[in-house]
Amino acid sequence: MVGRFKATDAGRLRAEYNRLVEGLAQRGNLAATDTWLANPALPDDILKEAVPGNIRRAEHFLHVLRRLVQYLRGRLDTENVEKESPISFVASLNTHAGIDQKTLKFCYDRLHSLMLTLEITDTDEFLHIQTICDFATLVGTYSRGFSIIIEPFDERMPHIPDPVLQLSCHDASLAIKPVFDRFQSVVITSGTLSPIDLYPRLLNFHPVVSRSFTMSLTRDCICPMVLTRGSDQLPVSTKFDMRSDPGVARNYGKLLVEMVSVVPDGIVCFFVSYSYMDGIINSWNETGVLKEIMQHKLVFIETQDVVETTLALDNYRRACDCGKVFVCFRDYDHILGILLKQRQAAQCVGRVIRSKADYGMMIFADKRYSRHDKRSKLPGWILSHLRDANLNLSTDMALHIAREFLRKMAQPYDKTGTGGRKTLLSQEDLEKMAENGVQEMLF
Repeated sequence: MVGRFKATDAGRLRAEYNRLVEGLAQRGNLAATDTWLANPALPDDILKEAVPGNIRRAEHFLHVLRRLVQYLRGRLDTENVEKESPISFVASLNTHAGIDQKTLKFCYDRLHSLMLTLEITDTDEFLHIQTICDFATLVGTYSRGFSIIIEPFDERMPHIPDPVLQLSCHDASLAIKPVFDRFQSVVITSGTLSPIDLYPRLLNFHPVVSRSFTMSLTRDCICPMVLTRGSDQLPVSTKFDMRSDPGVARNYGKLLVEMVSVVPDGIVCFFVSYSYMDGIINSWNETGVLKEIMQHKLVFIETQDVVETTLALDNYRRACDCGKVFVCFRDYDHILGILLKQRQAAQCVGRVIRSKADYGMMIFADKRYSRHDKRSKLPGWILSHLRDANLNLSTDMALHIAREFLRKMAQPYDKTGTGGRKTLLSQEDLEKMAENGVQEMLF
């Protein structure tokens, strides 16, 4: 395409070259346009200088891209999982392909300029090369907070080569920093922002005001439980050295079979990873557990396949419209370390309560939750409802508590509140707040 364009309209390519010699643009004077926002690098890190001479001409830039693609193809030809820093990756790229860090930084800008010059409208056709240029710009711009990870195969099918190269960002403060720099007041709020003192350290800021409010509920509509053993009194856990035990899979299956026969509504079952979910569901299918579950509930399984997930969501919506109950299997989404496990666990169980009229049970089916140091990392609104009688349970004990809780929740719901625990304010309540202040109101 460049050669054909050079033969028919060489003047435009020469004009682009002169523009690149002088500098792509005075970035410091540009507003936050779509082009500015599309750059993979953060605003303060976008270069404000001229493009390097080795990629100013279109044919030279394409030659650099060919060398870059060839290098990436060679890196993907490996049998072991590899992880390295951007500094090490750029040094290796410079040694083997002759592409330095400054050239990498300008890949996005140079490709964007070339596509504008060639008047390319069907950008979807060049999506893959755009991804490579975005990757190159990020690797060349950031030396800290990122890692390059190369995986030669999917862990679920290790015998089938399926190499993937990922640029992983480990520092969330890099992305949030432009927000703090641009705006004077920033409010960060969430229903599951717990523990609240963790996020200032993750995002590298010092909060002026930090407040945590308890949930205003008119009834005890949350029933958390810690289940540590099955009906046969054998411990259950997804700990790595226990998860492959057939007894653990059997007890988890027995727990789910018993619960689907008691719970009249939907159930969501979370697993620690896709691979573990696939393995245990296959085991349940072979032993007939899945068949027993399907006698009571519709079953939807989340997968990493886009088509399968879209079809499952469509059927899920149809089931909800028909008033059907269901069991949904999904994973924690890439758990790494105990801290992230607790944060993901809080996000999972936080889906139970979305309004004051909701109710739900939360079963932490793992013996590790019997330890106070692990359990204490759960959000306060869950711990406040976690009674001592609901700790260290077996499957039979959990079923008894579930029946009692669901029978209680089946009673008519009084949304105005009882016992002084108001959550719905009347006109009189608002007038009282204006007179006496919010502190005197009971929530």
